Amino acid sequence: MARVKRSIHARKKRREVLEQASGYWGLKSKVYRRAKEQVMKSGNYAFRDRRVRKRDFRRLWIIRINAGARQHDLSYSKLMHGLKLAGITVDRKILADLAATDANAFSALVGHAKSALASKA
Repeated sequence: MARVKRSIHARKKRREVLEQASGYWGLKSKVYRRAKEQVMKSGNYAFRDRRVRKRDFRRLWIIRINAGARQHDLSYSKLMHGLKLAGITVDRKILADLAATDANAFSALVGHAKSALASKA
């Protein structure tokens, strides 16, 4: 079997890893072995935290909606239930933005939710 000379491919592979690790501190950006370990770990963190970011934003939106609903004497869960009864489909991202930036539009939605809750009871 013929001998495989890999110097070009090995250097290319090492250069790519070191470029990915260029902003890391200390040996993690200079030594291939340490850089490879850190690039692998960083990739795992990035993969995991792309999912965690979705959870964090949903939690933030719920907090903002709840704060806006409490100003109108309504809890978050009752507001969402009232909007569902009223047939209004607005996602939490938009509701949170309305609660934070456009108080008039949010209060109109709260009014619809309150009237839907009152008609149900």
